[in-house]
Amino acid sequence: MTPGRTGEAGTVIQNKLNGTTLKHSTFRAADDLVLTRMGYGAMQLAGPMAWGPPKDRDAAIAVLREVVALGLTHIDTSDYYGPHTVNNLIREALYPYPDELHIVTKVGARRDPDKSWPAALSRTELISAVHDNLEHLNLPVLDLVNLRMTGSATDIVEPFTVLAELQQEGLIRHLGLSNINAEQLEAARAIAPVRTVQNFYNVAVRNDDALVDLCARERIAFVPFFPLGGFQPLQSDVLRTVADELGHTPRQVALAWLLHRSPTTLLIPGTSSLAHLRENVDAATIDLPAEALAQLNTSATSPV
Repeated sequence: MTPGRTGEAGTVIQNKLNGTTLKHSTFRAADDLVLTRMGYGAMQLAGPMAWGPPKDRDAAIAVLREVVALGLTHIDTSDYYGPHTVNNLIREALYPYPDELHIVTKVGARRDPDKSWPAALSRTELISAVHDNLEHLNLPVLDLVNLRMTGSATDIVEPFTVLAELQQEGLIRHLGLSNINAEQLEAARAIAPVRTVQNFYNVAVRNDDALVDLCARERIAFVPFFPLGGFQPLQSDVLRTVADELGHTPRQVALAWLLHRSPTTLLIPGTSSLAHLRENVDAATIDLPAEALAQLNTSATSPV
């Protein structure tokens, strides 16, 4: 891999679906961590509410293999999806992994039999979670682990220190954060470098506008989870109007807006559908005109 400045945009890549140029290219989060700005979130490969096996296992395997075939180098997962189901699918579909593929996982929660997502931030739980991801992905080291702050937990120093120690032991290459605020980001960065931040953010929900801008200034990748609304799909008259005017789907325009929003924004839209996967990847080719951006910038339903 060619060395470069952390946070530097990479060269453009080709959309292997139709030969067009992916406008938004790659992002160098670290010398050994170059991610396509359009990635893939694997959560939806499990059953409903990320619980249990997929409805169609063969289809799930096909989607994962198409992710690689389309040139995406960023897959987001967690061993608590299923639980274990999604990581096992990734290993079955893609192992041995391509050299350029980066599998990003997260810890900090667990799944209970009632399908809830309680916090799992103790030292023992975090160490166990890292080893579970290593085992089920069949990896000797994890490229990037995001610490997800779950529930009412606010003290990030203790759990992030545990992950920094595992990084020093050689089990993790890079660290990130999820579901955090600016103060928690600052506290974590005093312990170890933070390469990514994953928070709930999309064209309609923009409470974290200031954090997006902070990450851009510091050249930290901002990775919105639920970029298309998550369990409650985006509903926006403005989004539908702009999409109709441009001849794209609302999903594609929502993703394109996020890529335009900040040069350090990376996307991990999830799907269990080959058609939706290809539609999402094509969103990276959309160049939104200034008038469309202005319209979309007024569509937030949360404070901006």
